[in-house]
Amino acid sequence: MSFYPTLGYLVFGTRLRRLSEYFLAEVNKVYEQQGIAFDASWFPVFYLVANHPEPPTLMDMATQLEVSHSAVSQLVTNLKSKGLVKTSKCKDDGRRQLVVLTKKGTEMLATVQPIWDAIAQAMENLSDEGAHSKLVLQAVAEIEQAVEKTSLSERILTAMHTRK
Repeated sequence: MSFYPTLGYLVFGTRLRRLSEYFLAEVNKVYEQQGIAFDASWFPVFYLVANHPEPPTLMDMATQLEVSHSAVSQLVTNLKSKGLVKTSKCKDDGRRQLVVLTKKGTEMLATVQPIWDAIAQAMENLSDEGAHSKLVLQAVAEIEQAVEKTSLSERILTAMHTRK
């Protein structure tokens, strides 16, 4: 038996990270094999900018993606350095930066969209292979919602105190 399953929830985060890293690496292989200079880690920000009805601000994106402003800022800086997005100051509030796709970014969107469609199909097919695989997204969502209500650290501390 593999090491990880024997430890159950003690390595839950590790297993999710390993699986996430595997998926990102596999998607990056596809981009590379197709000759596309795109990184899977850019997807959430790039997708959000491409599909937002109005140019989003960095803070809007951080809120929607549930990550730090700094994390979004770093990704936007990376996308800017590749010429895929540009930023401009918000007319109402000069401290806020709006993010939009450049012409190159719009062209990239047309190039990567078929790959995204194929990823969705491949993942759907993959989830059909296991009896419980179809439930993984629902299960992850339920865990995310539960830790929003009561953090994992709080749950751990409670468990420590109830064991005494």
